Amino acid sequence: MTTPLKPIDGDWFQFRSLGEGITLITEPHVIPFLRCNIWHIRGRGLDLMVDTGLGVSSLHAASRHLFGQRVAALATHVHLDHVGSHHEFAECWCHRLEADALAHADPDGTLADFDLNEVNIEVPGYQTGGPALTALPTPDYDLSAWEIKQATVTRRLDEGDVIDLGNRHFEVLHLPGHSPGSIGLWEARSGTLFSGDAIYDGPLIDDLHHSDRAAYARTMERLLELPVSVVHAGHDPSFGRERLRELVRAYLGKLEGLDGTAGG
Repeated sequence: MTTPLKPIDGDWFQFRSLGEGITLITEPHVIPFLRCNIWHIRGRGLDLMVDTGLGVSSLHAASRHLFGQRVAALATHVHLDHVGSHHEFAECWCHRLEADALAHADPDGTLADFDLNEVNIEVPGYQTGGPALTALPTPDYDLSAWEIKQATVTRRLDEGDVIDLGNRHFEVLHLPGHSPGSIGLWEARSGTLFSGDAIYDGPLIDDLHHSDRAAYARTMERLLELPVSVVHAGHDPSFGRERLRELVRAYLGKLEGLDGTAGG
């Protein structure tokens, strides 16, 4: 018998400033498998919210103290754990290949109906069985009413697009494999990469219905050559270039073991 979840005593989100206008926002009462890193980047003319979490509680309301005059929510990809609060933002951006999925909340499985009471997905390295949450945001929160809501996509991104925050400029990198429209944000000046789920320091998922291992291998080979100083990823802790190279080589080695299609 499942133990009823209790409401939290405190705030749903946790905020940690990394300096240089970057704040990491997390949902500690979401299980690690679904707990994405939400990144707020403060700009002179525009703030960027990179991914928005599961949408269990209002991200916009909780984060308002961080915002400048204008803020846009960018999706590194449109899996449900990354876009739950996109509908709260007037400006929503994502790659063109996944824009319809975000706009219509009907992406042929990307944001498929999902039972928050039970997570029946097996991913080695993550505990995925049982409740998706370890607590409720409010005493009267109804798990059965949770859903991904449609968002208005105001900008469809593609490879090479530049995101101008006034004092910072990020280049959009199309990094397919995990999903068709996965993207990263690259700031060459500082060597900073926001990678979404293209790469993170945890079990990478490449067997979804729309995943593409050959594309993933090409993405990894591209990342191997990127002069990275720090990677702020979609899950798990940030890391530097040496760890990036280790993760890339481990993934390519796994593919070689599976079918010999990837090079090192």
